[in-house]
Amino acid sequence: MCDQDHFEDDLKKYSRRDLGSMAAAGVGAAMLLPRAADAAEVSGNDVTIKTPDGDCDAYFVAPKTGAHAAVLIWPDIFGLRPAFRQMAQRLAESGYSVLVVNPFYRTMKAPTAEKGANTPIPEVRPLAQSLNSTTQTTDAKAFIAWLDAQPQVDKSKKIGTTGYCMGGPIVMRTAAAVPNRVGAAATFHGGGLATDSPDSPHRLIPQMKAQFLIAVAENDDQRDPEAKNVLEKSFAQANLPAEIEVYPAGHGWCPPDTRVHNQEQAEKAWKRMLVLFDKALA
Repeated sequence: MCDQDHFEDDLKKYSRRDLGSMAAAGVGAAMLLPRAADAAEVSGNDVTIKTPDGDCDAYFVAPKTGAHAAVLIWPDIFGLRPAFRQMAQRLAESGYSVLVVNPFYRTMKAPTAEKGANTPIPEVRPLAQSLNSTTQTTDAKAFIAWLDAQPQVDKSKKIGTTGYCMGGPIVMRTAAAVPNRVGAAATFHGGGLATDSPDSPHRLIPQMKAQFLIAVAENDDQRDPEAKNVLEKSFAQANLPAEIEVYPAGHGWCPPDTRVHNQEQAEKAWKRMLVLFDKALA
């Protein structure tokens, strides 16, 4: 469903502006994200989460009052950065307690991409390759356990999880690793969700209990048009609700700091995610 190696080539078709200076300076994401309607006042902090493999640096943001359903965000290959902090804050303003993690903490602390979303893929590919299905499952369990220990999290409500690009497969492994807690899952231009590999994420669907939103980039779909059909069939066989849609936008269109960001389609995907969370995390 996604071949990250084609990302640079796709920029020629989908790039709409040069955000290089903004990404390098670590600013601009806040200006690109609209504020949530009736936004809650939120408070965010950098946190450290102990896992079986070490200490993970992360960002946690939640409404200033009350306990709320939690959401775990898995970033794309460019890692934890200002754009994802702003996305987490925006989601918290809609009434969720949100954790966005540095998935590469075993190798280095964030920021893990020198030029943010403008970092050449070859420079960050080794970070993605340092992870595997075992590390992703171990991390998922540790992060959800951490969320459940926070006073800002209402444990009577299910947890949501979202993932972008390489975060897509991790979302599916999270839903399978802690099925009794994860009630909603969303992937945006997720890569490798349905493959021929024995450990393909789609093979875990029978272990899940979550409702899904899978937003597919049109260029990813063009390269692997059968993947969405495999996913649709797998979810149907497991009797799990899943909204699977190909969006007229390029791989990486959702985070506001990428050169292929498509605001109209990103907003559509965001709104669909909020509908899912409202329905599944009550």
